Amino acid sequence: MSDAPLTPQLIRLGCRPADKEAAIRQAGALLAAAGCIAPDYIASLLRREAVANTYLGNGIAIPHGMAEDRAQVLRTGIAILQIPDGLEWHPGQRTHLLCAIAARSDDHLVMLRQLTRLLQDEARLLPLFSTTDPGELIAALAQPAEALPPDAEAHDLDLCEEWRLDYPNGLHARPAALWVEAARRSPAQLQVRHGNLAADAKNLISLLQLALRQGALLTVSARGPQAAEGLRQLLQAMREASLAEQTAAAIAAQRATGQRKRALWQPSGRAVSLPGISASPGLAIGTVRILAAAQLNVADHPVSLTEGGDRLHEALAATRRQLSQLADATQATLGAPEAAIFRAQAELLNDTDLITLSCQLMVAGHGVEWSWHQAVERLAEKLSALGNPLLAARAADLRDAGRRVLFQLDPSLQNRAPAEFGADTILLTADLAPSDTAGLDLARIKGLATAHGGPTAHTAILARTLGLPALVAAGPALLDVADGSPAILDGDGGRLYLDPSEQDLASARDWQLRQSEERLRQQNERQEPGQTADGRRIEIAANLNRPDQVAGALENGAEGVGLMRTEFLFLERETAPDEDEQHRTYLAMQQALQGRPLIVRALDIGGDKQVPYLQLPREDNPFLGVRGARLLLRRRELLEPQLRALYRTAKSGKPLSIMFPMISSLKEITRLKGWCEGVRKELDAPAVPIGIMVEVSAAALLADQLAPYVDFFSIGTNDLTQYALAIDRQHPELAAEADSLHPAVLRLIQHTVRGAAAHRRW
Repeated sequence: MSDAPLTPQLIRLGCRPADKEAAIRQAGALLAAAGCIAPDYIASLLRREAVANTYLGNGIAIPHGMAEDRAQVLRTGIAILQIPDGLEWHPGQRTHLLCAIAARSDDHLVMLRQLTRLLQDEARLLPLFSTTDPGELIAALAQPAEALPPDAEAHDLDLCEEWRLDYPNGLHARPAALWVEAARRSPAQLQVRHGNLAADAKNLISLLQLALRQGALLTVSARGPQAAEGLRQLLQAMREASLAEQTAAAIAAQRATGQRKRALWQPSGRAVSLPGISASPGLAIGTVRILAAAQLNVADHPVSLTEGGDRLHEALAATRRQLSQLADATQATLGAPEAAIFRAQAELLNDTDLITLSCQLMVAGHGVEWSWHQAVERLAEKLSALGNPLLAARAADLRDAGRRVLFQLDPSLQNRAPAEFGADTILLTADLAPSDTAGLDLARIKGLATAHGGPTAHTAILARTLGLPALVAAGPALLDVADGSPAILDGDGGRLYLDPSEQDLASARDWQLRQSEERLRQQNERQEPGQTADGRRIEIAANLNRPDQVAGALENGAEGVGLMRTEFLFLERETAPDEDEQHRTYLAMQQALQGRPLIVRALDIGGDKQVPYLQLPREDNPFLGVRGARLLLRRRELLEPQLRALYRTAKSGKPLSIMFPMISSLKEITRLKGWCEGVRKELDAPAVPIGIMVEVSAAALLADQLAPYVDFFSIGTNDLTQYALAIDRQHPELAAEADSLHPAVLRLIQHTVRGAAAHRRW
């Protein structure tokens, strides 16, 4: 059997399935017979269809399974049913080619791109609906990149630089909006290329359609006025977004782990329930209210392009102001990350393809409202068709923002009376736009369940931030629940329990009470000293970047700052901070801590953290190059101002320690301590503890020899793991194997601890 994802054995011509379910089962059977999937995966294909419309357009549908069932995919394959007479997929959608996808990783994306190209090429597509040669389907869908038509190949502009995307969730709307913002500050033409696909860096949807995943190698290029500066600014924005994306992914992973460990409420007996996907934890008890989706019947009233263009321009400007106000209000109540959702929505409205398509439709004789609505729907369908759940969620954002513009163009489309909800409402709806979620009255809405959507959508993110128990992807059956009936929504387990018994209601209320008491107990214990069950005292300190983060850390029980990352002082700016600015920042951090311990890590630049204005030489493997202490010892203009600022801060008399990163030899320690002592004497400052990061295997193995020369060790397990195992922690295929509990890593940690203990070092 061939390992190719599409073979003649996976193609059935001239099919006439009775309905959509029969068609999906037939395609699933082909995949199972070819050894691509376990038979149970067919049920997963059907479940996906219950929560999402997999119709691509122009007669093509792409059923695929749920992400959580990927373990049932044995090898990547695509089964094709040709249905010459067509099969109704949804009302108004007729499928002639059903392409069922079973994917173990991303190796089916080339074929997905071919499908999206075929959608726009009817001359090639229509004959495939009736061909009697399976080879024609294989040739059309498996066409190699080098055989693409010349106009499909991308060429770089005059100035180029390569960069590997290290965002754990790939490129989605929020970081892409930062790229666009940086690109638009330059008069130069800027482009991002991945393989044979290129995007205008000033066009958000164009960037999103690249479907970039972690590890993608990009070529960023520029041409025209101030091209070099424009290229530099764009790359800087791309790199600066890395730390925020990695931090957000780490926090999400921690939350997910914590959620999995939580005990779940269980009803007594066999309660009737609807399953979904957990989106926001918590238990809600209340009355079901169905929020029917607004049916937008956009009339087509042709106008001149001049009139239509003016009206569209005014509606876009008004919507951008509206989204800006919503972002400001969201930032004040929920925080900057949540506000970024609406700033990214505003950027979607700047998309040139979206506005151009609207104008093209008006030129063809259509009205401005109809043209705008069609343009939004077509681009949203393109995003949904890329096979990436994150980008499918961004299609919902585009529709949300587009709907706001539509209401500006025709306010009568919004004229529906707002639903009245009682004091304990569990809201059920097909889906909910992010802006509608942010505006929910939490005094009345106690839980949210949607038929569609996913846990990474902005609606789910906002629900978690609001503390609103929620589940998503419960399927169409959710909207058949009787309006006004009692229910219990379990956001942890992802289930909606219908018509619960009095016993279950009492049990759920008791559960809520115990959870509330537990939260109160945890709040009361936050300030107690940390210790293990056997009484060993453990100091709990925070990892922070800025002084304004101290208050939140202390409120949550931090006893000091164990790592202040000073590289954040050097990022998101055009020049390095001078001595005075650094001194003010360190002093503010010290003052915010009110006498608690503060450990400041000297500048840790290099590897995955780059600062463009430092003009560091390009390295083939920056993780094995000039970074951390190696850089500081080579760049006196970076090291000396930082040490002067730190020792000036030490003169305040409050606790301060200095820690150097990426140490691998005694020579580095003695040279750095020499610099410290010289600066200290010059400023007549007090001595401060000096420690090192143990991140390199050499430092761990030499711990007993390094310990006499430092005051403390700090073990950096991220880097220690990647160096010990020779696995780049950002590698798209190997990152999951970078296990900090690997026996080799644990032995290095043990060796470090013993070396420190031998010389009574902390």
